[in-house]
Amino acid sequence: MSGESRKTLALLAGALALVVFGAALMFRSPRHAVPLAELAAPGAPAAAEAPAALEFVGSEACGGCHGPEAADWRESQHSRAMQPADDAHVLAATIGGPMRARRGHFSIQAIGPDGRLDSFAVRYTFGLDPLQQYLVELPGGRLQAFTTAWDVRARRWFELYPHEKLVPGDELHWTGRGQSWNYMCADCHSTDVQKRYDPGSRTYDTRFAEVAVGCESCHGPGSRHVAWMREERKGPSGLSAVLDERAGVHWTIDAATGIAVRSAPRKGDVEIEVCAQCHSRRSQIAEGYRAGAPFLDHYRPAFLVSPLYHADGQQDGEVYNWGSFLQSRMYAKGVTCSDCHEPHSGHLRAEGNALCAQCHAPERYDAASHYFHKPGTAGASCVDCHMPARTYMLIDPRRDHSLRIPRPDQTVALGVPNACDSCHHERGAKWAEEKIRGWHGRDPAGFQRFATAFHEDDLGKPGAVHGLAAIALDSTEPALVRASALARMSGAVDPSVIEAIERGAKDASALVRLATTELAADLPQQPRASVLLPLLQDPMLAVRIGAADALAELTDDQLSESQRAARTRASEEYVAAQRYAADRPEARTNLGTYYARRQQFDAAQAEFQAALALDPSYVPAYVNAADAFRAAGREDDALRLLEEARSRAPANADVEFALGLTQARRKDGERAIAALERAVKLGPDQARYTYTLAIALHSFERTPEALKLLESAAKKWPQNRSVLLARATMLRDAGQTDAARRAAADLLRAFPDDQDARTLRDELAPR
Repeated sequence: MSGESRKTLALLAGALALVVFGAALMFRSPRHAVPLAELAAPGAPAAAEAPAALEFVGSEACGGCHGPEAADWRESQHSRAMQPADDAHVLAATIGGPMRARRGHFSIQAIGPDGRLDSFAVRYTFGLDPLQQYLVELPGGRLQAFTTAWDVRARRWFELYPHEKLVPGDELHWTGRGQSWNYMCADCHSTDVQKRYDPGSRTYDTRFAEVAVGCESCHGPGSRHVAWMREERKGPSGLSAVLDERAGVHWTIDAATGIAVRSAPRKGDVEIEVCAQCHSRRSQIAEGYRAGAPFLDHYRPAFLVSPLYHADGQQDGEVYNWGSFLQSRMYAKGVTCSDCHEPHSGHLRAEGNALCAQCHAPERYDAASHYFHKPGTAGASCVDCHMPARTYMLIDPRRDHSLRIPRPDQTVALGVPNACDSCHHERGAKWAEEKIRGWHGRDPAGFQRFATAFHEDDLGKPGAVHGLAAIALDSTEPALVRASALARMSGAVDPSVIEAIERGAKDASALVRLATTELAADLPQQPRASVLLPLLQDPMLAVRIGAADALAELTDDQLSESQRAARTRASEEYVAAQRYAADRPEARTNLGTYYARRQQFDAAQAEFQAALALDPSYVPAYVNAADAFRAAGREDDALRLLEEARSRAPANADVEFALGLTQARRKDGERAIAALERAVKLGPDQARYTYTLAIALHSFERTPEALKLLESAAKKWPQNRSVLLARATMLRDAGQTDAARRAAADLLRAFPDDQDARTLRDELAPR
């Protein structure tokens, strides 16, 4: 696969650990159908007198009492996020494109899943501006987003993947899983979506309470609220989401800074998390979300990592604003989404610079003395400088919500984008850096301070873990930034990792605790258990299942009775999270990997086979299934499966790597080395492939070749502990003492606190 579209889809679909058990679910999906949950309001009566279950009543029920808000909503993109495909809602021309219309019904002429040209019914429109897609019906209850879309402004059809040659079977083809409305899209374009997937028949019976994004998507089911209104507003309002962060709050411009200060701190994130259910890059881990419920009880958000974000936190992939906003100074100072956006119409609360002038004194900030450009130009626009846009889906520009100071100096130093480049690309970042330094007499500092540390991590520089640890331990950094620093420390060997894990597990932020569960999974079993066992009872589901996944290898006899009970509950929740996404091969592979780590090998293989039934070319299922066979002592079955994987994916580095390991265990040196050499050729940027090949060469008495490979690897990855340690040790064992001494010094420089490096240094010291 190639191109940004495939990179984005891969991150949406899932990032699975290969060969080593411990795949981490990372995908985005809609809700599964469950009975409506009891969601008692504060002060609700005891269970015996509990009110009726919450029910969705539809947005029209709200209009009688909330007329102005309902009128605004009807004109919003939320209200038209998805609509029936009829004359009133289809915006596309039916001449000169794939669409056909007959008696109010619409169809698409396209190559279907069987590779033949056919006519397919269009059931719904999808989106409104700047483009509209169309949902096409396939058997089994499937709705698929067609990949030829309508440009609403230019009034033309265009291909969303113009540089891809898509055929049936490709996940990006309109019939593929990457275009599945039931999984990829429904949860954010309709209200109370119930996916209703049947793994046995592999069919859907997806339903929703309202076709578009209605009032109850943000306020929660309305049945109790309607009853409350009829009862003359006695007691709590009956809504599951009380969006009162702005109630009674006012902002006052500080005379010294010209910037507004909130009259009272924001006490919670209910409103922001309601928006985050759709305006964040996340996977869904539990069904039945209701507005006002904790975000991490239903979703697992993405951290600030490549390729979703640049090293300085600017958006790169489609991240939908939440992750950008949480790293901003505005969020830190108490700003909410509705301070800038009118929530019912979706419009901005003011146009142009007047929006920012609500909180930034215009005489100071909407002035040439601040922006150093001619008034009325892009350089005088607040958002063009502080919220640069990136275009997605070819024609849809979206502004970065990290609200940052332009930093061309970081473009020069780190290669990240900068807003000045939007208008002055031909002059270059160095010119812009000098301009800004001339205006202000210094380089701007900005609010986001993590760019250098994240950049060094992206480059894999020696000692990068220390910069990440400093950020993770800095309580003044936003929680998402600290969590992202922890997530980036995975695989690092340094005492600072232990300190970051121990403190992160007790952090007040659930985001930080969530990242800690992933990082702690790298620890040896005893310290891992010490840190993570308490998190099995964390208030947030995402944290509990992260801990359960990381603790899968622990046996019951290693746990107390209460710990076993907690692990059982959290494990059941982890399994349920994967079962929810049973229509995805990555979820079935995750579950198979989990069962294998629990030594439940028959259950594991059943899940791997289910993954391959969904997608016979899904490589992670083959590789992890083969590793499960290895763990069960079934090397012949592992080899058979990997050879089948090679036949389906003849140029896949992970398959070749797994084959090399399998052949090495079978003492077939020639085939092992040949497969590992192919892995290195196919994955030249993977240090573990090169390292493993060197170890194999050494094991099969080809040490000079191994040392030559490690020498070049040490230059390419001077921060890789495994490479540096293997090189020093192998040189020592080969009797090349002087070279071994220099290699040990390289290891010690990269990892000054590493005990193995110190031992080697002392052992090789001249007598």
